[in-house]
Amino acid sequence: MRRIAIVMGLIVLLAPQIAAARVVRHGSIPQAYWGTWMPGTDACGGGDKSAVTLAAKTYKGPTGSCAVEYVSETPGAEGPIFSAHLRCSSSGAQKQTMSTTDLVMRPDKDGRIALGPGFETLVAYRRCDEKAK
Repeated sequence: MRRIAIVMGLIVLLAPQIAAARVVRHGSIPQAYWGTWMPGTDACGGGDKSAVTLAAKTYKGPTGSCAVEYVSETPGAEGPIFSAHLRCSSSGAQKQTMSTTDLVMRPDKDGRIALGPGFETLVAYRRCDEKAK
């Protein structure tokens, strides 16, 4: 009976610390991710529709332009994983509409990053040389 009480006491003390995901909220995309990125091995070039450009408070990509509302940072095995909450606008024939979406950013191999709206849809991107733009 005493062992059960000790185990239960440890569970009660440690459970809140284990459950805390250690999420840190930021106001902008980390500087290490700023720049223009291309998926896979595509060549970087001016006006390419598949390019993604990340800045402190903006995202520009194939789906349009978005403002960064906040970024959540969570520890990961390969390094911190960031999830940017974006507010995007799209102009329709009659009015402009606002939508929200998330962009997951995770470090990848060889200086690449993985980007996508969720973990199941992440795509590897490589940084474009500033001179190539």
